[in-house]
Amino acid sequence: MSPFFKSSTGLPENIAATLCYLFAFIGGIVFLALEKRSRFVLFHALQSVLAFGAVMIAHVLSGFIPLIGPLIAGLLSILTVVMWVVLLFSSLQGKWLKLPWIGDLAEKQLRHL
Repeated sequence: MSPFFKSSTGLPENIAATLCYLFAFIGGIVFLALEKRSRFVLFHALQSVLAFGAVMIAHVLSGFIPLIGPLIAGLLSILTVVMWVVLLFSSLQGKWLKLPWIGDLAEKQLRHL
């Protein structure tokens, strides 16, 4: 028996939260639409949408910077992969890992759901 509660999707909370990150932006949107009960899953879905949405915008903007734009994009890619792996494993373990700024924003939005 899993020590995690089941979300309204029927999945254990840690698995649902991990799927929010595994499929990055899209997974977060799907679980925002499907989840009705679990604050844990909703927090990770919001954080996924906000974090990976910001990364996508930063990648687009780096394309407009002459000369150092590709360097910025490369560093951003490395940082994104590290962040993705850390978020995957922390959510799988059932942790409420809150990213700076984005985690606070997700937490504030969670209060309004």
